[in-house]
Amino acid sequence: MRTANRMANLPPYLFAEIDRKKEAKVAQGIDVISLGIGDPDMPTPNNVIDAMAQAIRNPANHRYPSYSGAKRYRDACAQWMRNRFDVDLDANTEVLALIGSKEGIAHLFPAFVDQGEYTLVPGCGYPVYHTGGILVGGLSHFMPMTEENDFLADFESTPADVLAKAKMMFISYPNNPTSAIATDEYFDRAIAFAREHDLLLIHDNAYSEIGFDGYRPPSIMQRPGARDVAIELFSCSKAYNMTGWRVAFACGNSEAIKALGTVKSNIDSGIFTAVQDAAIEAMLGPQDIVNTMSDLYQRRRDLVVDALAGIGIIARKPKGTIYVWARVPEGYDSAGFATKLLDEANVIVAAGTAYGPSGEGYIRISLATPDDRISEAIERIKNTL
Repeated sequence: MRTANRMANLPPYLFAEIDRKKEAKVAQGIDVISLGIGDPDMPTPNNVIDAMAQAIRNPANHRYPSYSGAKRYRDACAQWMRNRFDVDLDANTEVLALIGSKEGIAHLFPAFVDQGEYTLVPGCGYPVYHTGGILVGGLSHFMPMTEENDFLADFESTPADVLAKAKMMFISYPNNPTSAIATDEYFDRAIAFAREHDLLLIHDNAYSEIGFDGYRPPSIMQRPGARDVAIELFSCSKAYNMTGWRVAFACGNSEAIKALGTVKSNIDSGIFTAVQDAAIEAMLGPQDIVNTMSDLYQRRRDLVVDALAGIGIIARKPKGTIYVWARVPEGYDSAGFATKLLDEANVIVAAGTAYGPSGEGYIRISLATPDDRISEAIERIKNTL
């Protein structure tokens, strides 16, 4: 049996590797604390579960779903955008249901990128921005991100020969893994850059509902001209503790939405309609969960950043996401320090380089772990150092 040559170019998927290492330790009877994966430890809200229980008993939901999403689901997504961002969308042409935003990201590549063409990828970003290109024979140009530049991806430094063969550009703020946030001015520059170079601009807004200290993450669709060149991805995963439900949506430029929908209709059969009904309840029902989870993560953020400072590890206090991005101690690189913590402290953190070349010198710590386990993990790290 011979696999495609492109398979050899795929790096091990970060979170699968974290799971594998954890399982190997657990099999030895070792207590491992994982601060590696951003999977909320709190349950899905009861009103959402109740909506699913009712929807799953409806025989009409047992049939094939609509490829683009049920009309009522797309209408709800558009209503959520109005409620949350004061952005008006055409639910028929500017909204598309996704089986989680990861699926939407991956399917953008066959829709837009031919072999040998470039995607501009954040120097620190969700791994699928890069691996999705590999799977279609595309190339990635990593846009530099530095702490001095507040981890804003530097698209303006992209070489002319790359831009001549570039088709798409990803940005994501609040950013995974750095937790950086972007200004309106940055979004406006990105929109102008995409227009100048005929790029599809994709803003992955997976952490739109998690903000601290009064910060409310914006939508790029609020910016002038965004709909001409951009689409935006939203997910119920982090906002409503629904990571396992796999439900999200893309919105924005109608031509891009149509192209993405065409790929999806040839590959998948849509989201189970009962899950869409549950997501409607999440988006249009009571929104208490949003403030509750932001308050919880803000408390954990403070716990982690303050504790790390006490043992000499420097981290900025983020304004959003469920991560703390911390510098590794002097004398270590990212992978070496993450390996040391796993081997000696039985604590899993994500090495910054797993997210791209700009991640060297950092680790990502997830706040999706109970407070007592976070405190114990920091104490183990302290003892190791």
